[in-house]
This record gives sequence, C-alpha cells and structure tokens, in this order.
Amino acid sequence: MSVLQRLASALDRRDEAPNIALARSLAATGNAGDVAALADALSSAPRPVRHDAIKALYELGALRPELIRPHADSFLAALEGSDNRLVWGAMAALDTLAAADPGLIAAHLPEILAAAERGSVIAKDKAVSMLATLASLPKPVPGAWNALLAILRDAPVNQTAMYAEAALRAAPMNEPTALAAMVRTRRDDIAHPAKRARLDKVLRRLASL
Repeated sequence: MSVLQRLASALDRRDEAPNIALARSLAATGNAGDVAALADALSSAPRPVRHDAIKALYELGALRPELIRPHADSFLAALEGSDNRLVWGAMAALDTLAAADPGLIAAHLPEILAAAERGSVIAKDKAVSMLATLASLPKPVPGAWNALLAILRDAPVNQTAMYAEAALRAAPMNEPTALAAMVRTRRDDIAHPAKRARLDKVLRRLASL
C-alpha cells in the first residue's frame, strides 16, 4: 500500500485519524520517500488528497520536524494558493520548523506574514506562534518581536488573549514593558470577563519578570 493510499480520503474516511496515524508511523520509520510523496501531493493531487497530505505532514512536523524540513519549499509555495485549508495547513507545517530551523522561517518571514494577513484566523494564529518562537530565541530574530506586537495591537477580540499569551513567552528576551502596555490597551477594549481575566493573568506574569 502506497503512502497516499493510507490517507483518509483513500480509505473513504471522513475523520483525520488515518492521517494522524500515518504521521506517527512516518515518525517511527523516518521513511524519506514517503514524506516526499506527501509533499509532492500538495501541488499535484486532487483536493481531498492535498488536504489529507498536509494534515499528515504538519502532524509529522510536530513529532520530527527534521523529516519535513527538506520540503519547506512545498509549504511556502502552498501559501501562494487559494486553497484556504492548504494555506493554513502549510502555515502549521512551517510553525513546526520555527524552533528547529529559525533561519529558514526568518528568511521567508515577509511572505509568511503576507499569507497570514490574507488568510484565515488559523493562518494568523500559526504566524503568531512562529513569531513568538523567533522572538524567544537566545538571539531573537530581528523584527519578530515588533511584528508580534503589531499583530496583537490589531487582533480581533477573540484572538487577543491567545496572542498575548504567545507573546508572553518571548517577553523576557525583549521588552516586557512594551507588551504590558499593549495588553493594557487591548484590555480596555474587551468587555468579556473571561477574556479580560486571561489578559490580567498575562499582566501579572509580566509584572513578575
């Protein structure tokens, strides 16, 4: 059975369990040929296969990012397409590479952020995660922190607390006071008690740094 035949769509399944199981299997075997076949499918296979392939790839990246690193160009190419599922899936795959190869993400940050701006909420969530990783390195990637604060400044109310929490992990390497000021500003715009409470927790954490 080929790797594509192990995807959910080939098995006539509507859930993601086969794709996740495939990722775990590839993490165990490290089969580079199978990983390459999944990456090739992103540009050449029918839509259901593309969607299953990107799911398997970003799940694999979460387990063993070095196995999907050779196919970063396929993920970057997917960011330029109009298939929303593929765009945010590619962002998820790139997010798994941010810690393993920050130079790669930093080199392509402009197109990643542009894709996030055009894309869905999930695409922007993944961009925030990447920025937080780049900004929290012992030598933070230049521009990552300011880009992270800019996204937080303009974030929808529903995403604000999550983005502030992501930025919190990078604050010790950057400017905690700048993040605190931003969080206070955004807090004033939010009426929902639970969301305000999450921001209050971020402020308490920042005060203890």
